[in-house]
Amino acid sequence: MSAVIFDHVDILFGDRQAEAIALIDKGATRDEILKATNVVLGAAGVDLAVEPGEICVLMGLSGSGKSTILRAVNGLNKVARGRVLVKHEGGAIDVAHCSAGELRALRTGRVAMVFQQFALLPWRTVAENIAFGLELRRTPKPQIDKVVAEKLAMVGLTQWAGKYAHELSGGMQQRVGLARAFATDADILLMDEPFSALDPLIRDKLQDELLALQSELRKTIIFVSHDLDEALKIGNKIAILEGGRIVQCGRAEDILLRPANAYVAEFVKHMNPLNVLRGGALMTPAAALVRADDEMLLDRGGRIRLRLDGDGRPSGVTLDGRAGAMAVADRATGQIAATNPDDVDIVVAPIDLRMRSAIALRSFSGNPIVLVDDLGRMAGLCGDDEIYRALLQQRRPSV
Repeated sequence: MSAVIFDHVDILFGDRQAEAIALIDKGATRDEILKATNVVLGAAGVDLAVEPGEICVLMGLSGSGKSTILRAVNGLNKVARGRVLVKHEGGAIDVAHCSAGELRALRTGRVAMVFQQFALLPWRTVAENIAFGLELRRTPKPQIDKVVAEKLAMVGLTQWAGKYAHELSGGMQQRVGLARAFATDADILLMDEPFSALDPLIRDKLQDELLALQSELRKTIIFVSHDLDEALKIGNKIAILEGGRIVQCGRAEDILLRPANAYVAEFVKHMNPLNVLRGGALMTPAAALVRADDEMLLDRGGRIRLRLDGDGRPSGVTLDGRAGAMAVADRATGQIAATNPDDVDIVVAPIDLRMRSAIALRSFSGNPIVLVDDLGRMAGLCGDDEIYRALLQQRRPSV
């Protein structure tokens, strides 16, 4: 079951909402609805499923509806039409139509929020800020102390437990906000541009720290951002909004390579693909390569030949008839153990290898990279031609 489901959600601000909904159904724009009814369209026809353990980034220009949608998950924004379903105790609560008790249960135990401006209580210490949500739930003091100590250590602020917000840098204050959200043990985190008020270097560091924490904790995170590089760096799924409507939703690679319309294309045209594109978008598929008996030819002249076993897994390589050396890249890091290029002729790497890592490995070995699927079977080849095409954001012709 999805962690959060937006089911054809409309969010409106104003009194004449029935008239505004009728205009939405006729395809009216936000400006047309405002002019006709004086109702502000916050979101219209939003359909989106966020899976457990996923980071879903809502992004778009200012006023596109990102924060409006986010705040519907915990009931801060009222839904005019549709459902917002939040997974809870084996079932789901519809935030748009739930009781006050159900909403309170979601806010105190299921959903936590991290704000852009940190929202720390200035009269409380770091430790007391982290404990705040647990106190609202009337958690016993010994348990609060234990959880606070764990979360302080998690974000590297143990020595700052007794300090106040004004004694911390912006990055440290945001770490306190993260720790406070994690302290509630909520399954779902709502993050409303949490790093946008920070300097670029601090922002980049906190993005890395968030990803490291997520690899351990596997929370469901809905993250609002107006920064495309940030969205593409941290998001498993990205929903791009315009005028309160989702215009494209998918993986970063799909959005970069196949923008749905001119608005999305304009968004991504200046984006650096190095940290976004992965091997599957870079490679020439194995089926398109020349094969001689049980060998794949890895270059036009047939100098480099890869042997495959009966299951299609790389088993050896020859260069100009001599036996070559293969190195296998680590699935998690994209790196190889070898330090001397003379010890490596061919690198075998996972198909989800990032483009930046692919370029580094190609440069190290001097030869194309063999990409393999989750079962170790050859999936394709990534060499200079494939990398150049990707840098130019040109799609590979269909094979």
